[in-house]
Amino acid sequence: MSRLLSWTIRSLWSYARNKAEIRADSRAGRRFRRFGAGSSIAFPVATVYGEPWIEIGECTVLGADMTLAAGMGPGYDLGPDPVVRIGSGCAIGRGSHIVAHKSVDIGDHVYTGPYVYITDQNHSYTDTEAPVGLQWPVDDPVTIGPGTWLGANAVVLPGVHLGRNCVVAAGTVVRPGHYPDHSVIAGVPGRVVRTHDPELGWDPPMRGNGTPTRVPTPSTGLPPGVPEEPPEPGTHSHFPPC
Repeated sequence: MSRLLSWTIRSLWSYARNKAEIRADSRAGRRFRRFGAGSSIAFPVATVYGEPWIEIGECTVLGADMTLAAGMGPGYDLGPDPVVRIGSGCAIGRGSHIVAHKSVDIGDHVYTGPYVYITDQNHSYTDTEAPVGLQWPVDDPVTIGPGTWLGANAVVLPGVHLGRNCVVAAGTVVRPGHYPDHSVIAGVPGRVVRTHDPELGWDPPMRGNGTPTRVPTPSTGLPPGVPEEPPEPGTHSHFPPC
């Protein structure tokens, strides 16, 4: 009886996760300003509102327990322009928070670990007599360049502008500022620990390139048309395949 009950619960939960995820052709997906084909937000979702001001590209996956919000709360009119833009081919880790009030723009092929926090708004504390939570917050747009990787538990503060193919180490708090392409940022507070020059290479130099890992594939083999190896860096191919 116990095994039967366990199997039943797991089966129902798997069915719910499969059927309740948000997709482009679902009723929830049609609420978004744009929800690209092949994209999905896994079930269960923590908080989603402001969908008419959120754009999601093609073949992008957002993990479960996701908070994806535009505006101070449901029902606000945020104007004619999108507030949250997530590109194509992205993978956002489970439990992550993307909270925008003015503009958060995430480029194509951005990957994150779990529990990443990205926001363009912070509390103000200039009035020493008023509680911080009651003071009017300050907005500062955020951009995350295409091809960037953010490690688990990274925090991206308002006013951050990451270039193309940047790396943010796990647990890093990225401070406001402009970070050039290929920057490696680590620490609390975050600082640039490695940069790349087209002529001189990496500074400081890489300790070793390692051995590229083959793409894991199902035991039954790949579907027709899917490449056996990952795309070369800098190509526009989707990886993982859509």
